Amino acid sequence: MRFIGGVMEKLQRHPKRIVFPEGTEPRILQAARQFHSLRLGAPILLGDRAQIKEVAAGLNVSLEGIRIINPAESPDLESFIKRFLLLRRGKGLEEEEARKAMIAPNFFGAMMVAMRQADGVVSGTNEISGSVLRPFFQIIKVAPKTTTASSCMVMEVEDTRFGERGVLCLGDCGVIPDPTVEQLADIALSTARLAQHLLNARPKVALLSFSTKGSASSQPSVLKVKAATALAQQRASAELFEADFDGELQVDAALIAEIASRKLPQSRVAGHANCLIFPDLNSGNISSKLIQHIARANAYGQILLGLDRPAADVSRGSSAHDILGVAAIVGLQAIKYNELYPGAGELLPGDA
Repeated sequence: MRFIGGVMEKLQRHPKRIVFPEGTEPRILQAARQFHSLRLGAPILLGDRAQIKEVAAGLNVSLEGIRIINPAESPDLESFIKRFLLLRRGKGLEEEEARKAMIAPNFFGAMMVAMRQADGVVSGTNEISGSVLRPFFQIIKVAPKTTTASSCMVMEVEDTRFGERGVLCLGDCGVIPDPTVEQLADIALSTARLAQHLLNARPKVALLSFSTKGSASSQPSVLKVKAATALAQQRASAELFEADFDGELQVDAALIAEIASRKLPQSRVAGHANCLIFPDLNSGNISSKLIQHIARANAYGQILLGLDRPAADVSRGSSAHDILGVAAIVGLQAIKYNELYPGAGELLPGDA
């Protein structure tokens, strides 16, 4: 709670509007109630008004200060449909298909964010990632000067010796199954930028592997990590972004100072990493869930990286507390999102 408490304090000074497409989900209702009660901003629930009120009454959750929108009855529906047709004009989308899509809460919520009617969107408690990510990628799209959309899990563990006072940023744990060298470098840079934004600390980024500095140097996966490390450092230097990158590193060498002192005494990252970059989605997703459940870590994610506007795809196993933390992080991103992604949000989708 040390970390997320600090995030909330910052957000209270600049409250934001967060849309939650899954308005009848009990955990969402509880998180939205807390989001408003803590003065973090204005929560917006999507769904049938009567159903939302019924679920809220059963939970004894007050809806005071919470906005409810039924996409099918919204006065913005027609303009959203026109905007979606414009966005998908090269895909042969028909108006009937666009209408059906835009009535769906995830599409409507994504369009609200794209059209500046909300500052961020949080979804995923009841749907697989593909159903959540598809409207985000089709409507919000990738930020300018960015080629890769990925994700980050923010973990807070009890032992403050790890990461930055117990906080670690893990990427990518939710989007790209087998990233290329270029994508892995992009993931490392985006994760580092988020870490700097959230932690106010210099990012120390470890690109992970099953070997450390050449113990299995001929393996294709190791070669990919090495190349991505060099490319990430090169891009950071070109952008005058102050961060340290090292790889390939085993996770113990990345996190434990004693081991790092024996294996890599000259490294600026080993033993002190606050960002862990996984070589593929298998390792990232498995590791993040192990940390969350075995170490009883507070887990906030997936925070989506590289999109034009702030968004998150939470796990179906998330608690109301997890969702609240994710919403706070999304809101904090929205305060100075163009520092994370220069040029983000300057044009409405389809206006370029």
